[in-house]
Amino acid sequence: MSLSTMLLDGVANAGGAVGAGLAAIGAGLGIGQIGKGAVESIARQPEAMNDIRANMILAAALVEGAALFGIIVGFLAMVLK
Repeated sequence: MSLSTMLLDGVANAGGAVGAGLAAIGAGLGIGQIGKGAVESIARQPEAMNDIRANMILAAALVEGAALFGIIVGFLAMVLK
């Protein structure tokens, strides 16, 4: 195995790891913003708490789903060189 092949494998692995990490960070930030907005909304209108909570859970699930796809793609980039 030549040096250039080894370097390309390392770059592919690093790129996949960085991509998976960015997907996880993005999901954390997104869910944090969703939670922040929900808490602020509930503080303004406590009577709408159940509706706000249901919408918050739905939005968080969608963000988690997108993040899961990003993490899987990152891992596949590391495995499938």
